[in-house]
Amino acid sequence: MATDETHTPGTPAHDSYDTVIVGGGHNGLVAAAYLARAGQSVLVLERLGSTGGAAVSTRPFDGIDARLSRYSYLVSLLPQKIVRDLGLDFAVRKRTVSSYTPAVRGGRATGLLVGGDNTRASFAELTGDDREYEAWQRFYTMTQRVAERAFPTLTEPLPTRDGLRARIDDAEAWRTLFEEPIGVAVEERFTDDLVRGVVLTDALIGTFADAHDPSLLQNRCFLYHVIGGGTGDWDVPVGGMGALTDALAGAAQAAGAEIRVRHEATRIETDGSHAEVTVRSPAGERVLGARRVLVNASPQALAALLGDEPPAPAEGAQLKVNMLLTRLPKLRDHSVDPRRAFAGTFHIAEGYGQLADAYREAAAGRLPAAPPSEIYCHSLTDPSILGPDLAARGYQTLTLFGLHTPARLFAADNDATRAALLKATLAELDAHLEEPIADCLALDGNGEPCIEAKTPLDLEQDLRLPGGHIFHRDLSFPYATGDTGRWGVETAHANVLLCGAGAVRGGGVSGVPGHNAAMAALGR
Repeated sequence: MATDETHTPGTPAHDSYDTVIVGGGHNGLVAAAYLARAGQSVLVLERLGSTGGAAVSTRPFDGIDARLSRYSYLVSLLPQKIVRDLGLDFAVRKRTVSSYTPAVRGGRATGLLVGGDNTRASFAELTGDDREYEAWQRFYTMTQRVAERAFPTLTEPLPTRDGLRARIDDAEAWRTLFEEPIGVAVEERFTDDLVRGVVLTDALIGTFADAHDPSLLQNRCFLYHVIGGGTGDWDVPVGGMGALTDALAGAAQAAGAEIRVRHEATRIETDGSHAEVTVRSPAGERVLGARRVLVNASPQALAALLGDEPPAPAEGAQLKVNMLLTRLPKLRDHSVDPRRAFAGTFHIAEGYGQLADAYREAAAGRLPAAPPSEIYCHSLTDPSILGPDLAARGYQTLTLFGLHTPARLFAADNDATRAALLKATLAELDAHLEEPIADCLALDGNGEPCIEAKTPLDLEQDLRLPGGHIFHRDLSFPYATGDTGRWGVETAHANVLLCGAGAVRGGGVSGVPGHNAAMAALGR
């Protein structure tokens, strides 16, 4: 959607803008579209060769016509308000299954299938009665009430803690999600280890924490995973994640925003009312003026640009694996069709006890012996990401997201540790398959298996995510504290705003920080 600037030094298209946005990820594009539609002159600077940041679709395997969501891959937190406001040509599809979790009970392969008419029967088959299913229904009815009341506040000025508590108006839910470790609720409400683990995973995706961490970091993660869209549904982006960022770039440009790729901001100087942004590009270095600057990057990057003291280091803790298969593997649990099992989130080694063991091992500096992870198959819900020939031949994509693998574990030897972790992770998956997943992998144009793995250190190198942290830093509760400002995007400099995932109410593919930074810039 954007092109390199071709002007020579000394003959810029513009010297000054109402707003310069540093970073062309999805939040920066959201802000650009809103501000340009409000009549402002807007310039987006992106250091890479294309916009989108972590929300992109690429063809990672040589000679293979499969366009995968390489980093971010599902949509939950994107408000329809943003889609409507910006007139985006973008759609999502509901998954037919929420999750499948394989298990072995009494020496027999079985599993828990959540979603559709057979959910109650699947619970009963696994646990022997209806008690866990009924507890599940009560618990998620509670979280949906919270979602309905909390999600709309994400695109409003930050409520106070008391204001959000009054809006939720449910003392039990407030205590469960905001005041006591989520492990308390999981252990009080559920008895089956597998069911407990499925519930807990929403508190751990992208977050390195124990179920009973007193910081409630796991609660903050859980909250953002269950309130999306007011329902908690995780939807599949039609055309892949790049379809969203392409639509956003198109909306921003249609409104008059300029987007320049291979343009890296290297310094911001500001007196609070006017700013200067130093930019390095293939044409050389130049300085641009701006009334304000929005930074769609991490808090660490913001500090570096301003010459300020950086915040505490962040640390990611996940493994991301992309695969292309010639067919879905057969399961040892013959009661479920693989097309249903992989249509939702396929949980691996995510029993409650297994998650606790994996956390303890990683915290002690060791790779988990049984690495927990979860998989989903985008192409079952949206085959448009596959070329017509691959789709006709039954090829499928798999995305795997591993938990409890903090960046520190890879520091000594990233390549060797990545290989060891991938081998152990796939072995946990193979334990529930009738055929090794390796036998199902497609081959690329060079005859190599179509599989790639990204550690936190890889993500830091590829995307400049600090420590590979997919949320840029630890998530915060979505209410105001003493230093958050009106919208949660403000900084110590009046005309510099943070519009990336590190803003309050950031994290995930939401566009919320971009929207909120635009509202703050417009004084709304």
